[in-house]
Amino acid sequence: MTAPTRILLADDHALVRRGLRLILDGEPDLQVVAEAGDGAAALDQLRSTTVDLAILDIAMPRMTGLQAAQELRRRGSTVTVLMLSMYDNEQYFLEAIKAGASGYVLKSVADRDLVDACRRARRGDPFVYGGEPGPLVDDVLRRARSGQALPTRVLTPREDEVVKMIAEGHSSRAIADALVISVKTVERHRANILGKLGLHDRLDLARYAIRTGLIEP
Repeated sequence: MTAPTRILLADDHALVRRGLRLILDGEPDLQVVAEAGDGAAALDQLRSTTVDLAILDIAMPRMTGLQAAQELRRRGSTVTVLMLSMYDNEQYFLEAIKAGASGYVLKSVADRDLVDACRRARRGDPFVYGGEPGPLVDDVLRRARSGQALPTRVLTPREDEVVKMIAEGHSSRAIADALVISVKTVERHRANILGKLGLHDRLDLARYAIRTGLIEP
């Protein structure tokens, strides 16, 4: 019989870790062998415990899951990494894949998706993404699988400015005047942004702006 996948589970909420551990330890091929409350503690655990798969919460105190994944990559670690996140956020997703993670699982569907994500990651399957894979995600996954360079950020600084102003309710004319560009350029930016993010209208853009911190809710 094949030995179970040995898992490190890192999340700063003990209740979350307990719930996820119950899910994982209930599977015959998965076994949680270590826990940590932040990224630094996770790295300490990995120095002293044999682990096949690290499940890291993307946002933890002291050291985030992203920072821990980046450090593991810098060290040349062979541990497979899954990022766990409460945010269906394109920028976080991009940073996770750049940090060398093999998957991005949303906490909201972890009870449904985490076990399968663990198995797929250990098999070396293509990157696991728990959100709705819009055009941007599809493009990044395609680049990663073919070894192409990844974009450094989701939107350009100018596109971020346009999103922020659209989400704040400014008209195309007001945005054009504020940014000293033409209305036609504003509309082109808007179309490009919607296409990149797989969004449809102003309301979608407002939600994206709140989710990524461009504006306050």
